[in-house]
Amino acid sequence: MRFMIIVKANAESEAGCMPSEKLLADMGRFNEELVKAGVMLAGEGLHPSSKGARVHFAAGKRTVIDGPFTETKELIAGFWLWQVSSLAEAIEWVKRCPDPFNTEADIEIRQVFEAEDFGAEFTPELRAQEDRLRAEIAAQHSQSN
Repeated sequence: MRFMIIVKANAESEAGCMPSEKLLADMGRFNEELVKAGVMLAGEGLHPSSKGARVHFAAGKRTVIDGPFTETKELIAGFWLWQVSSLAEAIEWVKRCPDPFNTEADIEIRQVFEAEDFGAEFTPELRAQEDRLRAEIAAQHSQSN
């Protein structure tokens, strides 16, 4: 099972405050544990929403909205993508995570859909397309490394 672990933003992360050397070192050690355990697939911090944009879809139109966005508690400061056996295992790993802001913080855990979750609507042709795209992505990124 794959889970996205979402570190929610706060006023400091939205102001562009960078983490301390200690927090970077603590997170580095935690990430090493995740990698050694075969859990971590990806993980990154995100710039504040002031450097981002949203695209709103309505009635066939797309409207671009530049950041910053006001609802800080709804924003994301960073994420991991983990492969674990259950939600309970993901929760146990998050409970071991260093405090991301040394203040109040929330980390949300969301399961990623797998092909079998989509049922009959995900036809063999669509599955083949998905497999081909994943292989292309892997090939593109292995060439750039």
